[in-house]
Order: sequence, then structure tokens, then C-alpha cells
Amino acid sequence: MKVFAKDQVVFDFSKANAPVYFVEAGETFWVETDDCYSGQIKTEKVLRPDIDISIMDCSVGPIAVNGAGPGDVLCVEVLAIQLAEQGVMVTSPGLGVLGEKITKAHTKIIPIKNGFAEFNERIKLPLTPMIGVLGVAPAEGSVHCAVPGDHGSNMDTKLVKVGSRVYLPVFVSGANMALGDLHACMGDGELSGTGIETAGRVCLKVDVIKKQKLQRPMLETAEAVYTLASKNDINEAIKTAVNDMVEFLMLKKSLDFADAYRLLSAACDIQISQLVNETITVRVKAPKLDLQLQSVF
Repeated sequence: MKVFAKDQVVFDFSKANAPVYFVEAGETFWVETDDCYSGQIKTEKVLRPDIDISIMDCSVGPIAVNGAGPGDVLCVEVLAIQLAEQGVMVTSPGLGVLGEKITKAHTKIIPIKNGFAEFNERIKLPLTPMIGVLGVAPAEGSVHCAVPGDHGSNMDTKLVKVGSRVYLPVFVSGANMALGDLHACMGDGELSGTGIETAGRVCLKVDVIKKQKLQRPMLETAEAVYTLASKNDINEAIKTAVNDMVEFLMLKKSLDFADAYRLLSAACDIQISQLVNETITVRVKAPKLDLQLQSVF
């Protein structure tokens, strides 16, 4: 099985980035990643103001998927996530929802062992590994890996975890996928501006779904299907994700707009993935059990 090293990275998603790794549709492979700080913080003596912010959220790749082309959908299945032996959480003035209350930068190193993140002597958090950055090259322009969008990237959605499938629209030949920013634990919203950031490696399987309409990322778990939207305004993000789910229900359940809208309100939930970046990400959940959805496509 192929293993892609973490030393080949991009700092933005762009079709100008030539792929460095190559896989076939249906192939399974491993990707090694650094943490979101590109390994700059190893001890509690290193503070966020000390590091180079411009290289944060670098992503391993690009990974070209043979047979993927514009108008297709890339299905990325997360098979395994292995974490390093420690994670890091920083605070810094202005960082996170209550960043104005932070007057001094501080770094906390958190050991990861035996299935737990040892937050302190009394608190051990069960690990909930997830991938923060996962995306493809956009059709035009260059987007920093820290910024989420219709191409995916830094969505910081805690459901990008083992057992999930992420569906991404393909804009360029090969898709040019890249990923990084692993977390040992992270709650919805990433409210302090950081999860437990860590290095590690992930096992993925990619497939290409030919000529399917998809404007933005979707996500599928065993229990539910999600539409995701990333916008600078939370209300716009909500409206976009809701509209995408209504259109999905209309298609999958053969409903007119009014009934799909009613079904959404009766059975679906709006959830926040992250709201600490300038571009925030929200998602709408449609439970499979209630809606009898077998798969996204």
C-alpha cells in the first residue's frame, strides 16, 4: 500500500500546483501529516506569536486521482486515523470566540496515550480523531489552506472521521486533493480557535463518481447525510447549506419544494462545524433512518 510522506505539501489549493502523488480510483493509501502548525510547536515554551502563521494548515499533496475530471465527484472514505503521542492547544489574544479575554499567549502540550488525551491530572478526554483540512483544487485562483470553501479545505468538521465519506466536487483534471490538520479531539465550533492539534497519518480510499451534480462538499456517515457550506457570513452559510439539503431531498425523495422544505424542518438539524475563521462552516444533517436515504449518490 502506498504511503505518502508529509514533506510534500502545499500552502494553498490551486490548479497551478502540480500533483506530487498519484492514485487510481478505488485505491487505498496512507497519508502522513504534520499538525496545523507545521511542527513548529514542540514544547510549551513556544507560543503562537513566535511561529510563522503563513505556513499553518499546510496540506499534504496534491494527490492526483486518475480518471477524475471536471464535473465528477470525488468520494473520500476515511478508513483509519493514527495520532502522534502528543497534541497542542494554544491561546493567544484575539484567538477564538472569547479571544478578547485572553491577555497573554499560552501553550499547553497534551499527551495522547491509551485512547485518551490527558488534558490534566483529573481530566482525560476520549479520543475523537478527525481531519481538519481536506479539499481539492478550485477551478480558478488560489485559496490558502486555512480558508474553507466550495472546494472543501479547512472545514474543521468533526465528522470527517473514521467511517465517514466526504464528497467533493471535482474542478480540475485529477482533482488534486490535499489534506492535513489532524485533531485528537475537537468540539463543534472549535470555539477557542483550536482543537487538540496533532500530527499523525490517515488511511483513505478514493473513488470517482462520474458526471454527478455537486456544487459544494457533502458528508455521509452510517446514520446521516450532511450538506456543508462555508461563507464569511453565518446567515449566508446557513441559507446555502439549507438550500442544498432541500434540493437534495427533492431529488432523493421525489418531493416538490414545499414538501422538501417541510421535511427539512421536521427532521433535519443545522449544526456549526467551525466559526472562528473569517470564513465559517456550517452543516445540515438529514438522518438516514427517518428519511430512508441509502447513500448520497
